[in-house]
Amino acid sequence: MRATTLRSLRRQRRIALSFRIFCGFLLALSSLGCATIKGEKYTFKTLPLNYIAGVRENPQTIDLTRLASASQKSDVLDRGDVIEVTIAAGLSEKDTVKIPVRIEEDGTANIPQIGRVALAGLKMEAAEAAVVYECIERGLYRNPNVTMTMKSQRTNRIMVAGAVKKPQIYNLPRGQCDLLSALSSAEGLTDAAGTEVVIRNPGFNSRPSSGTGSNKVAGTNKGGVDPVGHSVELAGGSSSDTIKVDLISATKNGTGGYELEDGAVVYVEKRDPEPLHVLGLVNKSGRYEFPIAEELRLLDAIALAGGVSSLAANKVYVIRRKPGTELEPIDVKKPDRVKTYIIQLSLANAKQKAEANIRLEPGDVVSVEQTPLTFMLDLFKRVGMNLGGSIPLVGTPIF
Repeated sequence: MRATTLRSLRRQRRIALSFRIFCGFLLALSSLGCATIKGEKYTFKTLPLNYIAGVRENPQTIDLTRLASASQKSDVLDRGDVIEVTIAAGLSEKDTVKIPVRIEEDGTANIPQIGRVALAGLKMEAAEAAVVYECIERGLYRNPNVTMTMKSQRTNRIMVAGAVKKPQIYNLPRGQCDLLSALSSAEGLTDAAGTEVVIRNPGFNSRPSSGTGSNKVAGTNKGGVDPVGHSVELAGGSSSDTIKVDLISATKNGTGGYELEDGAVVYVEKRDPEPLHVLGLVNKSGRYEFPIAEELRLLDAIALAGGVSSLAANKVYVIRRKPGTELEPIDVKKPDRVKTYIIQLSLANAKQKAEANIRLEPGDVVSVEQTPLTFMLDLFKRVGMNLGGSIPLVGTPIF
């Protein structure tokens, strides 16, 4: 009689347990159906072009030598240069005069016995011809032979800051004062460097042009600058100009030769990407640093989080900020559907198709979603673990 009662009670408990499992499963199905993320939804196939994550270039692979100027202007005289003027009026050494002179800030040099001669902005040959003309014009010599030698070229003080290895002020020779020289003096870019360089010049707009037409003087040539790889902005109402250089475009297109004026500031942007959030059915849910110089794809993010916690996990949402919205962190619990959109993906597709394993952006939220299948497997797993404790063993008293 007692054995029959035990069997009957066990059967009743099994039925009750099965009923509770069934009810829990139905409840989970209903909750899964309601707990959907609202907002614009796309797949990797329907994703608009402006919503696709861009390629993250690695500045460490940039060939900075392509920024070199087409021609250095070391043979063009400028304010502050010290030159030696040699005037030979006859065949003997007694008829030869060597005069060291400095070009003043007004662009002229005061040569003894001759007077002031405008030399700034002239090449050596043109400057020599100018001195010969003044000698003859003023009746000092009939047919003098004039030669010039650069004794000390003016240097420009350039501040190099941002993501460079040695940020500080450098004195660069004026004839070799360009973007490449500035970055080389600072020993190149750091690992945190971005691809944009901002050049701010103090606005020496009276500086004479060399006439080469191939080099860009940041802040002095606002109309004729080739727009490929950079843009020019004039600070409203001030004498300081700003030029932004995209190193990728500039090196690929060979649009180098950005010449720097005395007092210029070169700033290399620092990358500080927003972190990545990986949530849901993963082993290590949390926040992860986004790599600076590497691209990160969907499966990479899942790997960062220790893989999926359910063998049946497949459905993934990537929540991403819309282009042009304010740079505010995404609330991972309640994402603003006005400022974000959703990309629905499949892990199975991502493993089979490269285009389904989409590229991620800094600030993305990757959520591995719960589905009826993952819930059912998880429920059966828990039931299996607790089944021994839910059903009394044979011979165990029940009263």
